[in-house]
Amino acid sequence: MKKIVKRQLFHDLAVTSGLLFVTTGLTFFLFYFISQSPANIALFYVIGIITVARYTTGYFYGILASFLSIILINCFFTYPYFRLDFSIQSYPFTFICMLTLSSITSATTSNLKQQTEILAVHEKQLMEAEKEKMRANLLRAVSHDLRTPLTSILGSVSSIEAEEFCPCSRECQKLLHNIHDDAEWLLNMVENLLSVTRIQTGTSSLNTSPEVVEEVVSESVDRLRKRFPDAEINVSVPDELLIVPMDAMLIEQVLINLLENAIIHSKSAQPICLVIENQPEFIYFRIIDYGIGLQESHLEEIFDGTWSDSDIHKGTGIGLSICKTIITAHHGSITAQNHEEGAEFVFTLPKEEAYA
Repeated sequence: MKKIVKRQLFHDLAVTSGLLFVTTGLTFFLFYFISQSPANIALFYVIGIITVARYTTGYFYGILASFLSIILINCFFTYPYFRLDFSIQSYPFTFICMLTLSSITSATTSNLKQQTEILAVHEKQLMEAEKEKMRANLLRAVSHDLRTPLTSILGSVSSIEAEEFCPCSRECQKLLHNIHDDAEWLLNMVENLLSVTRIQTGTSSLNTSPEVVEEVVSESVDRLRKRFPDAEINVSVPDELLIVPMDAMLIEQVLINLLENAIIHSKSAQPICLVIENQPEFIYFRIIDYGIGLQESHLEEIFDGTWSDSDIHKGTGIGLSICKTIITAHHGSITAQNHEEGAEFVFTLPKEEAYA
């Protein structure tokens, strides 16, 4: 602790002396080559005092710089030059006025600096609180969404273990098929959770690189069709080559999650549409279904992980929360809305690299 205090003290003294030295050097140049106006000389030192107050801690060093500035002006820029002389009749008044002005300026600058630091701390606290809220929402969604497939798996296994069905019977095969589907869903959910946890905890930055949008979309649709061979998906991509900086694996997860939700939950009467649009600053990804639509009251909270509905299948809430986290990390946006014949999810990705 003492070392930190000493280091800060040394830093502040070095900054104060260094800035006053630079200010005096610049004022010499002004005095001998440009103008000998006392107002200009005082202004130079006021700027130096403000800079000292900005880059030191507390009020002391700004006020110290104010006092030393008065002495330097008296010594170097007031006749007789290069010696202190306080015998001038009006000097005490000038000294007091300039010291007061400089001190007020220094104190104001220090106060603004402190207020800025306080605001920065509050902003950081708000960000941490928002992260905690997202983690809590994520945990609630996980506990809700993982319970359904686990209960199904346990029930199916219990039925088989009780030998209620012949191992070769159609009922038994159906139970085994349900177990396989639920286990596959759980594996996919774990992969999603690992990805979103990596982003939220900040343990790793996004692995972004320029990717061809059409290739990412094609890979996502191919992976989805392996799980849903009968799914009808119409894809519309612009003719021009679109290359966007992204983490391709995460964006594929977003596309798969949104398309899977549309296939399973929307009860779409027509093929699902995936439309890619090229806009000046962003690429738009639109997933459009022609089904039952979304409840208007849920549109504002649909991406925060707290949304649940007794009529929906497993995974909708957590999947959409994951989508929002991934898109936000890419500096894009994601929205949901209804149209005349169903629902539409839209997310954007910036064309240019925007990561600090």
